[in-house]
Order: sequence, then C-alpha cells, then structure tokens
Amino acid sequence: MTADPIRIMVVEDHNVVRQGLVALLSTAGDMKVVAEAANGQQAVEMHRQHDPDVTLMDLRLPGMSGVDAIGAIRRGDPNARIIVLTTFDGDEDIYRALQAGAKGYLLKDLFGDELMEAIRTVHAGRTRIPKAIAERLADRMGAPDLTARELDVLRLIVKGNSNKEIADKLSISEATVKTHVNNILSKLAVNDRTQAATTALQRGIVHL
Repeated sequence: MTADPIRIMVVEDHNVVRQGLVALLSTAGDMKVVAEAANGQQAVEMHRQHDPDVTLMDLRLPGMSGVDAIGAIRRGDPNARIIVLTTFDGDEDIYRALQAGAKGYLLKDLFGDELMEAIRTVHAGRTRIPKAIAERLADRMGAPDLTARELDVLRLIVKGNSNKEIADKLSISEATVKTHVNNILSKLAVNDRTQAATTALQRGIVHL
C-alpha cells in the first residue's frame, strides 16, 4: 500500500454493481474507496463531505441524473475529477457528460485493468476517453444542438404522440409543432418521425 492511496467515491444505484466495484477497487494497492452513493443528490452531498480524488459516476440515477450531479459537484469543486461509468454509449450521453465536466468515460463492460488505469490517468490530471468513444464525440461536436423546445417535441415523438397531441400537451399550435418537427428532422439528418425517434434513442438524446 502506498502512503497516499487514490481516494475514490463510487456512485451507482444498483447495489450489486456498486458492491462489485468497491470489491474490485479494494484489490488495488494504490486505491481506497472512501464514499458510496446510490443517487445523484447523495453523490453531491458525499463529495462535499469526503472530497474524493476521483469519482466514478453512473449516468442513469434516480432523481438527479449523473450529468446533473457532475455539474453540481463541479460547481462546488471545479477541480473535481469524475469518470463516467455507464452502459450508455450514445454520442449525446458522452457529449453531455463531458460538457458537464467529466474527465473520463468508460463503458461498464470495461471493468478490471482498464478501469484501474483510467482512475490512475484521471487522478494524474489527464483525461481518459477510449478511441471509439472519442470518434463518436468528434462526430457529435459538429452537429447542431436541439433547442429545449425541440427536445420537448422530440421526447413526445418518441412516445408516439401525433402533432395534435404534442400541440395540446405543450400548449402550442399545430403549425408551431410542424416547424419544430421540420427543424428536428433537419438537425438529426433524418427523413421522417420514425427515423427521428430511432436516432434519438440510439444517440442517447432521449431515453425511454
């Protein structure tokens, strides 16, 4: 054991996965888990209390999302070092997490040596993003952002709502909905609503 092990917080809502991570990290002589959290709000509070060197953050959390938790932690501590650990590899998930201030992004099937190496890399002040994920991020950086209202419309499209239903739910006119839909199709580079819904789910713009 080194004199100063890397102090880690694990944020994961599934207890079995969290305990597995803690057990795995305890096998590394240069690491020590100092805090665990099961949701985003708890993560923000525990980070403030324990000031870990590196935080492993799941994206899909009950209540406050992982992206929102990253943002909140980084507002309180701009130097916080956070690695996203998730099953989601859509370019929008990656983009939002890194925009919020994450320093690394790993998929949950990359446990073991890759995870340990990522923790050491981020602790040393560098970023750790696998090549395949970096390529998807590069593609996303050149794409236009959807507005907040376009996202509202897209979420309702994914749920199967018609233009009239969307207009009623958002208290806007059908003509306005059509304008938003056309903008969405253009920005996502798709031809119809079905493709828009499929693309939104594949890229992580919308989650079911």
